[in-house]
Amino acid sequence: MNQPLIDQIDAVLPQTQCGKCGYSGCRPYAEAIAKGQADINQCPPGGQDGILKIAELLDVPPKPLSAAHGFPLPYKAVAIIDERLCIGCTFCLKACPVDAIAGAAKQMHTVIAAECTGCELCIAPCPMDCIRLIPADENATGTDNLPAAARKQQIADHARTRYQHRQQRLERDKQRAAEKPVKPKTGSAAESTKTIADERKKAMIEAALARAKMIRAQTRTADSPVNPHELS
Repeated sequence: MNQPLIDQIDAVLPQTQCGKCGYSGCRPYAEAIAKGQADINQCPPGGQDGILKIAELLDVPPKPLSAAHGFPLPYKAVAIIDERLCIGCTFCLKACPVDAIAGAAKQMHTVIAAECTGCELCIAPCPMDCIRLIPADENATGTDNLPAAARKQQIADHARTRYQHRQQRLERDKQRAAEKPVKPKTGSAAESTKTIADERKKAMIEAALARAKMIRAQTRTADSPVNPHELS
């Protein structure tokens, strides 16, 4: 495998780790390009500029972005969570490839805007539909004094580092879980414990959904225009 070429391709990718290219992250996509298994135009966040850079590296003609893989946003985006609706399910935490979401189970979550790559991976798993993308405040990254190209590269390099750190953490957690002795539960006691846990989880989710529904109703009422005939 041509590691120097893979490194060069990976270096020009945006490091959103969004998976829109059809691979699990920017590095696997770079490896697939180097092997001739993927085309150079499958990265929407990289846009046409990214395609031109990869084409130059490979000394091949550039081509338009593949519409089958999506379209680039007209701005750098970050996710934002409506904390009034968040039920603390942790699904978005598990989906974020760069650990840009802070929170804990049954607690409200929030996005660390300076670390968010705008990958959108947190949106689909959210059962409350309370996550959306907004334009990023690029000045908040502390790189506003750099030229545009250098700022973009610094942001990508930082995102790559955070992704690598997360992968290392997940691997450590996996190893610890494998090494931890498990005390088997047998018979009806184990089944009873599982049933109680499932019922508690179901009750917690139902309560959270009811609370979110109430908040949504209150929000719609507050935002709706006043009918003058109702005041007479």
